[in-house]
Amino acid sequence: QVQLVESGGGLVQTGGSLRLSCAASGRTFSDYHMGWFRRPPGKERDFVARVTRSGSSTYYADSVKGRFTISRDNAKNTAYLQLNSLKPEDTAVYYCAADRFSTGTYLSPEEYDYWGQGTQVTVSS
Repeated sequence: QVQLVESGGGLVQTGGSLRLSCAASGRTFSDYHMGWFRRPPGKERDFVARVTRSGSSTYYADSVKGRFTISRDNAKNTAYLQLNSLKPEDTAVYYCAADRFSTGTYLSPEEYDYWGQGTQVTVSS
């Protein structure tokens, strides 16, 4: 089992920034690829970003490319998502997720084995 706890969400104005953290416990953190998803109000959960086990490769949804940055610190068992130039359409509950065995479908929530409880990000216009 892997336990994931997100933090860092909040209310921010358009153009502002936030840094989300995802603290992991229970298993070897570096064995897992890490992803971030978000669920806007009334919509499905969508892929945001992913970082591989070592942190050497990252992937982003087109909607956040150039504004968000995913990273990880395996020594601290923590993944991060830096959110810059925030827009009202970024308003959502943000979830981190852990993927033990990549099957190449990282855009899909079904790829991931463990999930955090989510943290709310609200961007005011």
